[in-house]
Amino acid sequence: MSLFVQKYGGTSVGTVERIEAVADRIAGFRAQGHDMVIAVSAMSGETNRLIALAQAIQSTPDPRELDVLVSTGEQVTIALLCMALKKRGWDARSYTGGQVRILTDNAHTKARIQSIDEANMRTDLSAGRVVVVAGFQGVDEQGNITTLGRGGSDTTGVALAAALKADECQIYTDVDGVYTTDPRVVEKARRLDKITFEEMLEMASQGSKVLQIRSVEFAGKYKVPLRVLSSFKEGPGTLITLDEEENTMEQPVVSGIAFNRDEAKVTVAGVPDTPGVASRILAPIGAANIEVDVIVQNVSADNTTDLTFTVNKNDMQKAVSVLEGVAKAIGAREVLSDDQVAKVSIVGVGMRSHAGVASRMFTALAEDNINIQMITTSEIKISVIIEEKYLELAVRCLHTAFGLDAEPAESSTRG
Repeated sequence: MSLFVQKYGGTSVGTVERIEAVADRIAGFRAQGHDMVIAVSAMSGETNRLIALAQAIQSTPDPRELDVLVSTGEQVTIALLCMALKKRGWDARSYTGGQVRILTDNAHTKARIQSIDEANMRTDLSAGRVVVVAGFQGVDEQGNITTLGRGGSDTTGVALAAALKADECQIYTDVDGVYTTDPRVVEKARRLDKITFEEMLEMASQGSKVLQIRSVEFAGKYKVPLRVLSSFKEGPGTLITLDEEENTMEQPVVSGIAFNRDEAKVTVAGVPDTPGVASRILAPIGAANIEVDVIVQNVSADNTTDLTFTVNKNDMQKAVSVLEGVAKAIGAREVLSDDQVAKVSIVGVGMRSHAGVASRMFTALAEDNINIQMITTSEIKISVIIEEKYLELAVRCLHTAFGLDAEPAESSTRG
């Protein structure tokens, strides 16, 4: 029989009734003889409730204490799920991240996993127990509680699967797989039977919310078979596969359209066109722990240039504050910002063997009068920055242009 690690998100465990349904599903796997390790999120809305409590006291909560607070959400879920399993006659044991000893660095609210001690889990599995672990959390070397950032329970699930060398990591969520794009934006979006890790990594990094990007990185690095499934209906879900060469002759040019509304654009205008000036601008941004995405530098004119880059919308004001002092020091003219932009990306390993993909993308956008402000590319993706108000129109037109729309019969039965 197999060892499965399953992760259940907040909506999957959002009520006592849903926790009971998850217990029924796990019990079914145990009845077939499979060993089960479960990672769970807090009940839906609970993390937001706890953050609101913190912000009612401190407008910018202390990161260490915020981690102590929000980590309690998962502790509720693991206990309730174990109770539900015991009620069904299956022995189960709950663990917080610290009890498992999920060791992380000390970057509170966005810690990274460094190692996992699987000894206790293996002992429980040998004794026939279901192991239930709090997602989203760990401890640092000093024993401080840390959290992994939004979506961190996905990363917990994959990391547990890697440590235990599980046969498959199954991510149960409120969607029944990975779609060509968000079905709430494009009704004709269709579920993919499989997608490569490379494509999923690009989709996650470009804004797809199905899986947290770090969980995909972890799965690819440790070769963990990963499947996305629905907690609410049966189905095969989407397998994220390591085999990129499989069926390459039939590989579509583009597998999906990702998008991100949480983008902001920052421009340092009138920058002296001298060696090292880009580093002098971007190094302080990195030191402030602000992640930069798309970067464009204009052609020099009059020995000056403009350097434009995108950051998360929540980081825009912080970036501007950092750069105002930098701009003065290097003799730049001004710092400009715009938080009314969005990013749209086409992703597909099939791009490697097909020419003209970019021109087809740009033509489709031009036909709908959508102006492109910035462009960035890799081997398997092309991303553009556009005005946010045109985002959904852009996603729909690209979905159609690259032949991703579901057939009418399929879309009518998908619900």
